[in-house]
Amino acid sequence: MIALTLAEVAAAVDGRLAGADPQAVVTGSVEFDSRKVSPGGLFVAFAGEQADGHDFAPAARDDGAAAVLGTREVPGVPMVLVDDALAAMGALARAVVDRLDQLTVIGITGSSGKTTTKDLIAQLTARLGPTVAPPGSFNNELGHPYTALQADERTRFLVLEKGARGPGHVRYLCDIAPPRIAVVLNVGVAHIGEFGSVDAIAAAKGELVEQLPAAGLAVLNADDPRVDAMAGRTAARVVRYGEAAAADVRAVDVTLDERGRPSYTLVTPEGSRPVRLGLTGRHQVGNTLAAAAVARELGMPLDDLALALNELGLVSSRRMDVFDRPDGVTVVDDSYNANPASMAAALRALAGMGGAGRTFAVLGYMAELGEYERDGHTEVGRLVADLDVDRLIVVGEAAAPIHHGASAVRNWGGKSVLVTDQAAAVQALRAELRAGDVVLVKGSRYRTWEVADALRADADAGATGTGVA
Repeated sequence: MIALTLAEVAAAVDGRLAGADPQAVVTGSVEFDSRKVSPGGLFVAFAGEQADGHDFAPAARDDGAAAVLGTREVPGVPMVLVDDALAAMGALARAVVDRLDQLTVIGITGSSGKTTTKDLIAQLTARLGPTVAPPGSFNNELGHPYTALQADERTRFLVLEKGARGPGHVRYLCDIAPPRIAVVLNVGVAHIGEFGSVDAIAAAKGELVEQLPAAGLAVLNADDPRVDAMAGRTAARVVRYGEAAAADVRAVDVTLDERGRPSYTLVTPEGSRPVRLGLTGRHQVGNTLAAAAVARELGMPLDDLALALNELGLVSSRRMDVFDRPDGVTVVDDSYNANPASMAAALRALAGMGGAGRTFAVLGYMAELGEYERDGHTEVGRLVADLDVDRLIVVGEAAAPIHHGASAVRNWGGKSVLVTDQAAAVQALRAELRAGDVVLVKGSRYRTWEVADALRADADAGATGTGVA
């Protein structure tokens, strides 16, 4: 964070000082985990259900914190007192962003692919100047200001993923760090249980482009009609990306190699260049095109852009992370989260990787689908069968419609099994896997990643000669 006196901090958050020197300067980071507080930093104390951050205020002071931002006084601790610590953190982030006149804020939203695309954009902007981006999908009312507060006078690009659980959420996040560039990826049924309809989801995602200034830029997916229509909701200039003929930044001649890694010809107004990605999944074509559109608008030359796209890698964990075991089994760990669109993308990637061996899909529950829950799971199961995946292992009764959807498809040559938990899924895999097989693991944060971790542990044990036969 930029250096601010406690008086400036209090003014920014509409707070008051207690036991604090107004001229003391915050020179370190802003943290809500007292274990991360550094000398000169600011500790934000939240009163949660499990723990009260104010109880850790003395320890933060002892570790060198300049002050504690909280809602009640703690004796002997310099305090910035506010009514709402989370809102105050957002206000402080806005004050910092407003002072950084060389900063370009880039916001990304969509029903799926936000975190991966955020990581891709940040990798490209880092080639153009100092960049701050959140770890993983730190995209809510807490992660947004926390990330923005990491920016300082040297930062040129702040890349922020914007999640939403309802109308107004994206707008609120934009108020914390107003974007100059907005990227909208897609509109799907993720979180439809909270929004009620796909149209409501589109309205919420479109809040991002509505917040752009006239001098801003909206980067829209030309392949998604609901996203493309958002051009009419912004005063900013619009650039489209995708495989559609109308896209300004396009991919043509898309092919996949044996590991599902795409190659394509990048087509821009400045010319065309071949691109060969190191990322798995055809859906990465769209993600990288969105990133390319941003980098191009920021001035990256075409030759540099094509080279940079070739060198993009994974940053956030459990997102199409492909690893090979010593026994010849390939695992695709995409277990961080899931919705029908991301399930479909991962399954298509799996189907494209099946060579001499068999394909296995280990799938868990997809959350927040509301009334679409049963149909959404059933459709995923049907897709498994339509893609001719060899083995389907469905984890948990809540995900059972995936199993039923696949089993109902006539003439499917594969087989499906419903297991009670992750341990049973691992046991089923261990009984069947052999060299050449490819395993996809995916679910909605319901510990499905334990399956991927077990497969990795088996690999590590096998590499040291202690694995199970």
